[in-house]
Amino acid sequence: MNKKAVIFGATSGIGKALAALLVKDGYKVAITGRREEKLKEIRATNPSQYIIKKHDVTKIETNSKVLQELQLELQSIDLIVYSSGIATPNYNLDWDKEVPTIETNVIAATHIYGMAYKLFKQQGFGHLVGISSVAGVRGNRHVPAYFASKAFQNNYLESLWMKAKKSKANIYVTDIAPGFVDTKMALGSTFGMASLDKAAWQIFVAIKKRKKKAYITKRWFFIACLMRLMPAKVIMKLS
Repeated sequence: MNKKAVIFGATSGIGKALAALLVKDGYKVAITGRREEKLKEIRATNPSQYIIKKHDVTKIETNSKVLQELQLELQSIDLIVYSSGIATPNYNLDWDKEVPTIETNVIAATHIYGMAYKLFKQQGFGHLVGISSVAGVRGNRHVPAYFASKAFQNNYLESLWMKAKKSKANIYVTDIAPGFVDTKMALGSTFGMASLDKAAWQIFVAIKKRKKKAYITKRWFFIACLMRLMPAKVIMKLS
């Protein structure tokens, strides 16, 4: 029986590329996003293997409804990926720029992570994947809400991983922490910029291996270790 996956935030970038790899691997994949025309374009590439749902994750009251509908349609869900994310430079700490980042990267992410975990516990199995970022390792004076939101995701996903380890259910949790990837989300310096195809493939492999955490690309593991050791004054000069 084919496995089934749900990707929240798959109209472009990592979510879209990962969905294509999962379909190629035999998954039936439900993809969500705000741009229905983009979802339809993706479905047209393989109509029998894609399910689409126009959905805005920040509309919290609709999240459970969408997940329940997909659960009924798919009957069971093996994999849930949260790929939605916003990154907006905010040099003057304008509140209206911080709110969408917090709503998407913290509130909506937490809501969907929790629902996914409870669904998997009810099923007795499942794999939750969050697309966080190397940005979660340290702060950044230009994009404070984004970097803080990714630190939140890093810790929340690790907490769910710990919870899964103590659970009797067959639940896996993976934190994917990309560095710079060639998408519209890329911010700041382009040091170590990875192609979208390369990044998506490494994410796909990490999911297949059920890793606890994966840095994308692999070099970012060493960079993250170095960043943790650097004094804040050095990090500030680099950002």
